[in-house]
Amino acid sequence: MPLFRTVLVADDEPSIRHILTLVLTDKGYDVRAVADGDEALRELSTRAYDVLVTDVRMPRRDGLSVLKAALVEQPGLTVVVMSAYGSQEQALEAVQAGAYDYVQKPFKPEEIVLVLRKAEERERLVRENRRLHEAQLPGASGGHILGQSAALQAVLKQVARVAPVDTTVLISGESGTGKELIARELHGKSRRAAMPFVAVNCGAIPHGLLESELFGHVKGAFTDARTARRGLFAEADGGTLFLDEVGELPLGAQVKLLRVLQEGEIRPVGESRVERVDVRVVAATLRDLGKLVTQGDFREDLYYRLNVVNLTLPPLRERREDIPLLARVFLQRFNRELNRDPPVEGFTPEAEALMTAYAWPGNVRELENAMERAVLLAEGTHIAPGSLPEKLWAASAPAPVGTAAPLQAGGDLSLKRAIRELEESYIRAALRRTKGNRTRAAEVLDISHRALLYKIKEYGIDPDAEGARTEGQG
Repeated sequence: MPLFRTVLVADDEPSIRHILTLVLTDKGYDVRAVADGDEALRELSTRAYDVLVTDVRMPRRDGLSVLKAALVEQPGLTVVVMSAYGSQEQALEAVQAGAYDYVQKPFKPEEIVLVLRKAEERERLVRENRRLHEAQLPGASGGHILGQSAALQAVLKQVARVAPVDTTVLISGESGTGKELIARELHGKSRRAAMPFVAVNCGAIPHGLLESELFGHVKGAFTDARTARRGLFAEADGGTLFLDEVGELPLGAQVKLLRVLQEGEIRPVGESRVERVDVRVVAATLRDLGKLVTQGDFREDLYYRLNVVNLTLPPLRERREDIPLLARVFLQRFNRELNRDPPVEGFTPEAEALMTAYAWPGNVRELENAMERAVLLAEGTHIAPGSLPEKLWAASAPAPVGTAAPLQAGGDLSLKRAIRELEESYIRAALRRTKGNRTRAAEVLDISHRALLYKIKEYGIDPDAEGARTEGQG
C-alpha cells in the first residue's frame, strides 16, 4: 500500500506540471500543481502534504529557498528537487538543506515515480524501527501480552484470528485491563505492522477541537487555525487508529467517523475536497455503548460499524494466576528505573498471598503502581506486606468512635489505623529529636532515607516545623 498520498508539484513550466500530474495521479497520488515558489509556500501553509516536488529555477522564489521554508512549515515533508541547470554542488546543497533526492532534467516521468517509491521505502523502514523500539511496553515482553490464564489466552486467540484482516474491532473492559496493549497487539500482528499506530483518548480532547484533531483542518478554518494541520486519520494512513473512550465522541464527530468507516474518506475542517485514507479503526470503551444507543447519545449505525468483532478483556480478579508473573515483571522494571542497589529480588510468601487475594479494582494499572511503591519502600531484598499499599493487607477500618482507648469495650480495634498512628508518631518524634534533619531521622528510625521521604509526604508532615519543636511537646 502507498505510504505517501498527497503530492505538491511546483514548476513554472506548464508541460512539466501537466505530465507529472497525469503520471502521479495514475499511480494513485493526490496531486496539486503550482507555477512558482510563493504559490507553493502558500499552498503548504494551507494544507498538509506528504511530498513536495519542486524545480530550482522559478519566478519570485527559487526552489532551494522554497525547500528550506517548506521544511520549517512541515518538518516531516519529503522534498524532491528538479533542475535543468544543476551541478554537483547544487545537488549537494539541496541534500544538505534537507531534500530527499535531486533529479536532473530532462527526465522520464517514471523516474520521479521511482524516487517517490524509494522515499516511501525509506520512511517505511524508519517507522518500522520506531515501532520495534516502542514495542517494549509496560506489561509486555517482546511485544507480547503477559499472562497464562485461560481467560487471557482466550482473548489472545481471538486477536490472532482477527489481526490479519481489516475488520473493525471494539475492545471492552474495565479501566486498567490493557485495552491499548491489545490494540497494539492487533496492529503488530497485521499486515499494517510497519505502518503507524496512532492512539487517541476521545474523552481527553475538548469537543470543540475533536473534529480538527481527528480529521485535520486547513489554515483559517477557525480562529486559532494559523496553519494547516494533518488529522490523526491522515497520520495513521496505511496503519491503525486506536480510538480509546469512543463512547465520549460527540454526535457531530460520530457522523464523520461513520463516513470514514463506510467510504474511506475524510474532509478536514474548512476543506472543500475529501481525502482518501486507508486506516483500520480499533475502538475501546468503558461504557455500555448499547445503553448509550438506547439513550440517544450514540448512533446506532456507528455502533454496529464499530462492533463487528468485540473483544472483552477480563479484569485482573478473573485471572489471579497471572498476578505473580505481572508483579515480577514490574519489579524488574522498577529496579532499573529506581536504581535499586541492591535490587529487590522477589516477594515474601505473605506478600505474594496478599497480592493474589486482592481484587485489584484498578486492574493491571493499579498493580503497576503498587509495585512501584513497593520497590521504592522495600527495606530488604524481598517485598514484605508492609511495603504494599495498606488496602491490600489491612482490614477495612470500622466507623470512627471518637478518641476512646482502642482496647476498651466498643473502642476502635482497627489495626490499620493503630499502625498508621504509631508510625506517624515515631516519624514526628525522630524529626523533633534530630531538629528536622531527614538523613539522621532515617538512621534513628532504621529505615532508608528514600522511605522516610515517601512517608513524610504520605502523612503530610512538615519536617522543619517538627524540628522547631522540642522533643516531648504536643
